[in-house]
Amino acid sequence: MMKNRLTLRNLAPFLENNPVEASAPCRLDMGGTLDIRTFYHPLSWLKPSTVNIALDMRTRVRLLPYRQGEVKVSSRGFKTEAMPLDRAPFAHPLGLIFAVAYYFRVDGVHIDIESASPPRSALGGSSVASVALIAAISKVLKQVAGNPPPNPSQTALLAHAIEESVAGVPCGIQDHLAAVHGGVNRWEWPKNIEEPPFKREALIPNDSVEALSTRLLVAYCGIPHESKDVNGTWIRQFLSGSTRPQWIEIANCSRQFGDALKEQNIVVAVTAMNREMDIRKKMTPAVLDDLGDSLVGAATGGGCGARITGAGGGGCIWAMGQSKDIEALGPVWQDILSRREEARLLDCSIDPVGVTTET
Repeated sequence: MMKNRLTLRNLAPFLENNPVEASAPCRLDMGGTLDIRTFYHPLSWLKPSTVNIALDMRTRVRLLPYRQGEVKVSSRGFKTEAMPLDRAPFAHPLGLIFAVAYYFRVDGVHIDIESASPPRSALGGSSVASVALIAAISKVLKQVAGNPPPNPSQTALLAHAIEESVAGVPCGIQDHLAAVHGGVNRWEWPKNIEEPPFKREALIPNDSVEALSTRLLVAYCGIPHESKDVNGTWIRQFLSGSTRPQWIEIANCSRQFGDALKEQNIVVAVTAMNREMDIRKKMTPAVLDDLGDSLVGAATGGGCGARITGAGGGGCIWAMGQSKDIEALGPVWQDILSRREEARLLDCSIDPVGVTTET
């Protein structure tokens, strides 16, 4: 047996008296998919960007002691699994979490994940969990081995690299960036490979996010999403050349939305949202089911913007508008959501804080 297969660090002795917890926020997004290399490199001449808004529906990861040589993972909405690290599957609903543990070569740990957002709600939950897990493990390894922890940008890049390596499809990085930084940000993707992999522009000061929260509404449609299906279609269409004009327009809409948000011009932001949503729906009608279509129609009919989160196909719909219009939209959306048992409005606000750790 190769020596490096035996190089595991048993965390149980440390965690017996020092359980560690980390948490990070999920996100809303505009211009998502443009954070995938398949799109932003060919479109670099447009300076493509993605805007995301971190939400205080945080995913918490606790590290607890477990049997030496094994890793246990528990998360609401998934079957709990425990197995030897070297046999832990990556092609599994919890595979990303096992992959992070495998990267750090740690065992003797129970990774307990608790998310305030519904499972597979298209709010970036799995990516957020990986960011929180990297932060938690890094904190332990700093204390037991003196390993310097990664900075926020390094954490996001590592989480994205691990996720993309086990997903088998191109993945975006905006979820990881929202998780480490929090707040309301525009992310620009590089034109040249010599440039940093992303550029951050804070669009709303942290002391102003409370006001913007009153202009948002988020609904869970009651069914989980499967981002691979929709993203895979978008990627195939883009590579074939059949939808390139649409993606150019989406990039323009995302840029307009970010500029409007920075200027707090909700009217222009709403227009950009609705234009982008209309393009995506025409390319892939499956991004909205009947209930989602009703939510979007009610929002646009009430003077608000509405958009899927992530790649749609289930999960959440979010709206933005003037405070009075959002207040009026709430009961309308609630009535629509009552058609499906698990569907509901989500109680959330903008979270200005990114990933945090504690013992």
